[in-house]
Amino acid sequence: MGAQSPRVSVFEADEMVQIQIIKKKLEDAGIACSISNKYLNSILSTPTATALKLEVNIHDEQKAFEIIDAYLQSKNN
Repeated sequence: MGAQSPRVSVFEADEMVQIQIIKKKLEDAGIACSISNKYLNSILSTPTATALKLEVNIHDEQKAFEIIDAYLQSKNN
């Protein structure tokens, strides 16, 4: 088994709904992704406005950005 490729954050939001929409679009395009929340295990800290992050394999980063950009453009029109 080879070394695991690094994961990079491609989208941040303060609402789980937004994260789930983008996650579904990426998964539909064959891009595996995961949700990261650095405050998930911290009882004493207060989450910031962008506590949720969507992460993908670094090799999928460019394709993920293209999909996210297309979604955000269509949402604004």
